[in-house]
Amino acid sequence: MAKFGLSQSVRRVEDPRLLTGRGSYTDDLAMAGQAYGIVLRSPQAHATITRIDTAAALALPGVLAVITAADLKAAGIGDLPCLIPLKNRDGTSRGDTPRPALADGVVRHVGDPVAFIVAETAQAARDGAEAVEVEYDALPAATDLATAFQPGQPAVWPGIANNVVFDWEAGDKAKADAAFARATHVTRLTVVNNRVVVASMEARAAVAAWEGDKLTLHTNTQGSWLLKNILSGSIFNIPAENVRVVTPDVGGGFGMKLFLYPEHVLVTFAARQVGRPVKWASERSEAFLSDTHGRDNITLGELALDAEGKFLALRTRNYAGMGAYLSTFAPFIPTGAGTKVLASVYGFEAIHAHVIGVLTNTVPVDAYRGAGRPESNYLVERLIDAAAREIGIDRIELRRRNMVKQEAMPWVSAMGQRYDSGDFGQLMDAALAKIDWAGFPARRAEAARRGKQRGIGLAYYLEATGGAATENAKVVFADDGFVDLYVGTQSTGQGHETAYAMMTSHELGIPIDKIRVRQGDSETLPSGGGTGGARSLYSEGQAILVTTASVVEKGKQAAAEQLETSVADIEFVSGAGRFEVAGTDRGIGILDLAAIQRKRVAAGESAILLDAMETANIDSHTFPNGCHVAEVEVDPETGIVTVPRYIVVDDVGHALNPLIVRGQVHGGVAQGIGQALHERTSYDNGSGQLLSASFMDYALPRAEDLPDIDVDLIEVTCATNPMGVKGAGEAGAVGSPPAAINALVDALSGSGVTHIDMPATPETVWKAISAARAA
Repeated sequence: MAKFGLSQSVRRVEDPRLLTGRGSYTDDLAMAGQAYGIVLRSPQAHATITRIDTAAALALPGVLAVITAADLKAAGIGDLPCLIPLKNRDGTSRGDTPRPALADGVVRHVGDPVAFIVAETAQAARDGAEAVEVEYDALPAATDLATAFQPGQPAVWPGIANNVVFDWEAGDKAKADAAFARATHVTRLTVVNNRVVVASMEARAAVAAWEGDKLTLHTNTQGSWLLKNILSGSIFNIPAENVRVVTPDVGGGFGMKLFLYPEHVLVTFAARQVGRPVKWASERSEAFLSDTHGRDNITLGELALDAEGKFLALRTRNYAGMGAYLSTFAPFIPTGAGTKVLASVYGFEAIHAHVIGVLTNTVPVDAYRGAGRPESNYLVERLIDAAAREIGIDRIELRRRNMVKQEAMPWVSAMGQRYDSGDFGQLMDAALAKIDWAGFPARRAEAARRGKQRGIGLAYYLEATGGAATENAKVVFADDGFVDLYVGTQSTGQGHETAYAMMTSHELGIPIDKIRVRQGDSETLPSGGGTGGARSLYSEGQAILVTTASVVEKGKQAAAEQLETSVADIEFVSGAGRFEVAGTDRGIGILDLAAIQRKRVAAGESAILLDAMETANIDSHTFPNGCHVAEVEVDPETGIVTVPRYIVVDDVGHALNPLIVRGQVHGGVAQGIGQALHERTSYDNGSGQLLSASFMDYALPRAEDLPDIDVDLIEVTCATNPMGVKGAGEAGAVGSPPAAINALVDALSGSGVTHIDMPATPETVWKAISAARAA
């Protein structure tokens, strides 16, 4: 590969390495003298631990240590913190759920860590785990979000009444209530955003080693610096410079790998205790019980309209499942993250959002692809379809009447978000044309002749990106002639190496195959914001721009000295990667200049190196948006739903690499269809056991469940960053659930079904049809 301009569909440069087995993942790491750790987990959803006997385990060959909560407490190891302070509606602070890395006297969900066994081999550690004797006194468990907050339910935590850990609100309640009072029509709808298991291809793993007072933790994260700061400050109370976190290749994250987990603490503590590296790698079965889950909301929405079908106001009450402990960012997901997009692309006068955080004796819930925004968009788009049916206005026309017009930009939404750009009507029209919305009746009739019920559904989504307020980048001209680009974000499969190399190549004129993207090592940059909230390109991209600009400025000074002229006479031709004396044919290539300067420094001369490191301030977030249209077919005799057609028209701002963008959207749509039609996380209400704890019982969508996903991009340039980008990583997962369910309800409308909740499995659909027929 030589040089590529931006906006080209360049194949991912990292793929040959990853597809030929040359990737390096955490579980591939084998350190000298490495021991192995196994977590003994609670089989009880809620119980008091009355006795732990480790003697038999410690007597087994190869077992080096059995660590319990008492050991952590004696060593002064801190609890895993929730980093989100939150005020309740009455001004008090949210409840707290202190979470030691090992359960201290009480377990609160099946899979809660109870002991950590360290041994010479993984098998010896498993044998040790089986030999640990734990006695439990079972307690009543609350596992059903729909009832856990009601009086009389078992208390997950003492002192947290009705399991409500926070009671939060946002928006303008008085203004919203006044709008409802004068509304001609009010539509009400309660929707379920089902709990999902993240199920990344690569399971979590961690390897810790100490060298004196210096910790090095290798683990698959979405950003090494977050873990570095928590481990040094909250957990071990040691200087930050004594903690190094290294993230190698990562096989999928989706939010779940952002967080600090008990296992990070356990391998670190154990490595110090046994004086050698300790490795833990999750098995798939324990991932179901220990990785954070996603979604888990029950939301009542109310939409107020006037006589012309104009949206006046929106009110929501969201019961958000938190699980048994507040995970790292958990309270922020349904509150600050989710509610800011409630206005979506529509001109509401007022919105009031009420969010109630509910504890249950289940796996903790935290950010999952989209992190609150899919839940809010789902509610709004389902409400609009319901309102259209109730008042007799075409569902497309109802949206069109209420969309914010392009000429109104910048627009401040009813939730206080400033949209800098967007042409929502154009994208919706393009999507309708692409799917041939007008020709759908003929397709429905053809399906009916085959005994199938066909439906079409649309959803317009708006995403709001997020993340850290700064980002860093560093460019180093290496001795081997390559250029190393160090970044503070973390790729988990998105194609960052390609996108960042394309940007660097564009700015510096260096061939893309001479650029190496370095990520994941907390020692290489002072800080990094990691990856989450679809922030990577617009955050890291800005850091790359300011850093490459610094490289150019240093290069001009070095070139002026080399070419014996003034700095004012030097210009940089980025397309050629060359510094030139203006008005002459004299010049020098950037790689040649960097090599000369390195040799001068190595020889002891005073010379300007072209290396640079800069920090970018991320002053504004972005608002990707787009229109999803799905067609589904239902077999009324079996309830089986298929998706024969699916199209997306997206505005992600400037698409740096359209091929990668489309791939990101494909992945998000697959996850959204999975949530809508397949993925049910089911707990037994009595025992609290996770009934869908393997792929035998938890249905991830397979290739045959997914259609060809046709993605078009219409670029409406973002005005708040120099690249004009908006973000694409989460967009597919935001728009797909409401599009799929709106299409399904349309298909079932002939049977009298007006609402169905996710996941719409064949059993659920068949029961809905049967109930409607019986009525």
